[in-house]
Amino acid sequence: MKLPFHTLDVFTRLRFGGNPLAVVLEADELTGEEMQMIAREFNYSETTFVLRPKDARHTAHVRIFTPTVEVPFAGHPNVGTAYALATADGNETVEEFIFEEAAGLVRAKILRVAGEVDQVQLTAPQALSVGRSFAPASVAACLSLDEADIAVGVHQPCIATVGLPFIVVEIATREALQRAKADMAAFSAILPADGADAIYPYCREVAERDGAVDFSARMFAPFDGLPEDPATGSATAAACALLAGLEKSTPRQFQVAQGIDMGRPSLLSVAVEEDGTVRIGGACVPVLSGILSV
Repeated sequence: MKLPFHTLDVFTRLRFGGNPLAVVLEADELTGEEMQMIAREFNYSETTFVLRPKDARHTAHVRIFTPTVEVPFAGHPNVGTAYALATADGNETVEEFIFEEAAGLVRAKILRVAGEVDQVQLTAPQALSVGRSFAPASVAACLSLDEADIAVGVHQPCIATVGLPFIVVEIATREALQRAKADMAAFSAILPADGADAIYPYCREVAERDGAVDFSARMFAPFDGLPEDPATGSATAAACALLAGLEKSTPRQFQVAQGIDMGRPSLLSVAVEEDGTVRIGGACVPVLSGILSV
């Protein structure tokens, strides 16, 4: 079986920045087991597989795999998949794609400048849901930090999701955010929990290298074979929705830096509407195109 594929760097305008993604097209004949093996072969944080839609009103059925597991929704895979389709022959005037995914329908709006694809903005498939809280000391241990490095003035470390759950935790200083690293033993003591197996630490104290942003973030998911993710749309969307709700500041726009401390700078744009709708967007850079043999 020969299948076309593309790789892109997502949430960046710099090649070899952002979050790499592989998009495998015409994937209808693949089994889930084969998809998982292919995702492991690419070894990116996620690989997407584009299939014919179950409902002809939609663009495609999209499945998303990390190197170890299939996930119901993720941000950068949707942005990158929509970019790959929007830049394909015959789609020069398409304004929106609708993807069927395990978490629900995902709408991806194509933003063009002078006829060329500039950014993709997707709508999260679910409204914000907030789950259980965790002791700051326990989460600090997961990040190899001290309890004093955890900020709790706005919220305790807690599970938040708009389609894929994460522990969201505010870090008190940019220096502590840079110092963070995953401690597998501490992770295993509290995770997985309620569908979450990753931690998204963010800090509103930003460094010059972060750029003009509202906060800088990192994301650690060691259970997924992912020591650190350079740009995590689903977690960023959940964190922004959480902050906008707690601070009663909707509608609200966010600019978020991620990947800075691992050398893959990323920029994510989030809009939280008054009705709770969350949109996340960014730019992409194509890297590779080829044929996959299965």
